[in-house]
Amino acid sequence: MTLPVPIIALISALAKLPGVGPRSAERIALHIVQADAPAVRQLAEVIVFARERIQFCTTCGALTEKSPCPVCDDARRDRSLVCVVERAVDILSIEKSGTFRGKFHVLGGNISPLDGVEPEDLRIAELEKRLSAEPIKEIVIALGTDVEGDATSFYLAKRLARPGLKISRIAYGLPAGSGLEYADELTLSRALEGRREMNQ
Repeated sequence: MTLPVPIIALISALAKLPGVGPRSAERIALHIVQADAPAVRQLAEVIVFARERIQFCTTCGALTEKSPCPVCDDARRDRSLVCVVERAVDILSIEKSGTFRGKFHVLGGNISPLDGVEPEDLRIAELEKRLSAEPIKEIVIALGTDVEGDATSFYLAKRLARPGLKISRIAYGLPAGSGLEYADELTLSRALEGRREMNQ
């Protein structure tokens, strides 16, 4: 039996979500079309509401309802310490570790010439502006340990190097070739504590 076109379209849309394979997409779609109409309507409204309300912090690039975000706005955070991450969701992973009390900066990706991502495509210029305007004494680079993460880290260490600024990178407690979203809180905590300076 062939599935109705609306269900096929729903499966196709759900399969585009990260971590949702074809089988999972099919199960979710079939659950949705059999659920109570008010529950489905509420789910759709919540998705649209979240998408419309959430924006990127104009300072650090984090996901937030208002800009600047709560981390940038928190006077208790260490303004001299900035952790550079690839994506906004990486901030959530580090915050869960509970060990980092500085600020953040989201690059928006890694340098990857093969994928057409050059340094000017990332938020590096915004980080340089922050270095001029804020009392930053240390940059902690918290990028993945894959080829692009390594290349971006070394590029940043060279480009951002200046007197009085320490540039460190989180320790290799992270699995090689993976991103921060796959690391547990203890691994991230140890990686942050074991960071090492890059501009020696």
